[in-house]
Amino acid sequence: MRIKLKPINEQVIVITGATSGIGLVTARMAASKGARLMLVARDEQALTGLVAELSREGGDRIAHAAADVGDRAQLQAAADAAIQHFGGFDTWVNNAGVSIYGRCIDVPVDEQRKLFDTNFWGVVNGSLVAVQHLREKGGALINLGSELSDVAVPLQGAYVASKHAVKGYTDALRIELADEGAPVSVSLVKPAGIDTQFVEHARIHLDQQPKLPQPVYAPEVVARAILHAAAHPVRDLYAGGASRGMSWFGRSAPRLYDAILTALGMKAQLTGEPRRDGDALEEGGSGLRERSGHHGRVRERSLYTDMHTLAPAPRAALIGIAGVMLLAAAGRYVREAKGYREARV
Repeated sequence: MRIKLKPINEQVIVITGATSGIGLVTARMAASKGARLMLVARDEQALTGLVAELSREGGDRIAHAAADVGDRAQLQAAADAAIQHFGGFDTWVNNAGVSIYGRCIDVPVDEQRKLFDTNFWGVVNGSLVAVQHLREKGGALINLGSELSDVAVPLQGAYVASKHAVKGYTDALRIELADEGAPVSVSLVKPAGIDTQFVEHARIHLDQQPKLPQPVYAPEVVARAILHAAAHPVRDLYAGGASRGMSWFGRSAPRLYDAILTALGMKAQLTGEPRRDGDALEEGGSGLRERSGHHGRVRERSLYTDMHTLAPAPRAALIGIAGVMLLAAAGRYVREAKGYREARV
């Protein structure tokens, strides 16, 4: 069946992990576009501050519920609060997540289980709660996967496994809802490396402080993708062209991918600096911070993602710009190759 979604300014959106990084940027962006929001996170104090910030011009359009996504009863209470406060919700975003750095054989199993409580079971809990409401009313369920939903990297085995699990669960749920004719759009957004507190919030079992390899994108790239999926039914959406590139490379040349990651994958994720203590595996992070600021150059836009999310006219302009850039690059390559041949002669 054809699924029709409301414009953002007519929606009530539930966002988990709403007080930092991608969730925080998405909340602020959605509020600026006129959406009403139910914000969910573990940190009650941060939630209260964010509600006060976003309510300055929005009246009673912002509400919050403190909840651990690993506890389905707490998420159900958040959904009930949204229904009571707003009369329902149109989009549910399962965004909360955390990572662990360390070799697979060195990371305690109980910590891996805790990670899965957030990254996988949090998505399952949120999906079950959301679908119970959306299958009757219609709307969008948006789950946050990763470029690591499709491929693997060393030193983050539990995180990789959880994001593969999120992809599998999301795909299966989408098929089942389509089979019963439920008016629910189920989207998986797959970010590349994003300039958030991802590393700072991770549990680290390494001697060195890890880092995100380049390219690193701004969290706004993901927020725009999420809000596009909230208003336009899409199956998968890569946030950052590097995410799409890694997925394609890993699937097209898996042995070569493994060989390159074996040679460079660990080095690319290590800073050489001593490990810093502090993480958000057990408890929510403090404060309202969108970005880390420790990842060097940050790409504020993704041409690839923009080409898949913008309206037709801007998208056509971007495709034209991309074509001109490719032609210019090809021209430079031809000139350089010609000069190299002439120099040899």
